Amino acid sequence: VKDSMQIAKEEIFGPVMQILKFKTVEEVIERANSTRYGLAGGVFTKDIDKGLMVAQAVQAGNMWINCYNVCNIQAPFGGFKESGCGRELGEYGLQPYVEVKTVTIKVPQKNS
Repeated sequence: VKDSMQIAKEEIFGPVMQILKFKTVEEVIERANSTRYGLAGGVFTKDIDKGLMVAQAVQAGNMWINCYNVCNIQAPFGGFKESGCGRELGEYGLQPYVEVKTVTIKVPQKNS
């Protein structure tokens, strides 16, 4: 797969895997972030610190390290950039359906 191909530039939903050669981790991050989309990504590595660094640097709403598509109902799910709008699941997923309100009551003090 080459960077100019549609499969490398767009979100393709289905049983598809891209395989691209790279020389440095910085190159991988730059290529991952050069797309208009940012739903999810995964890193498979023996070096957890490197995996965390990549997960932090990639502009995607969901990142998995040494696994993929593992979802927890308490964790928000959604993308960055042109990948979806808002978040599903977790507390963030509830925010569009609720409105926060503050009510303050002065309680009379009891003289004892």
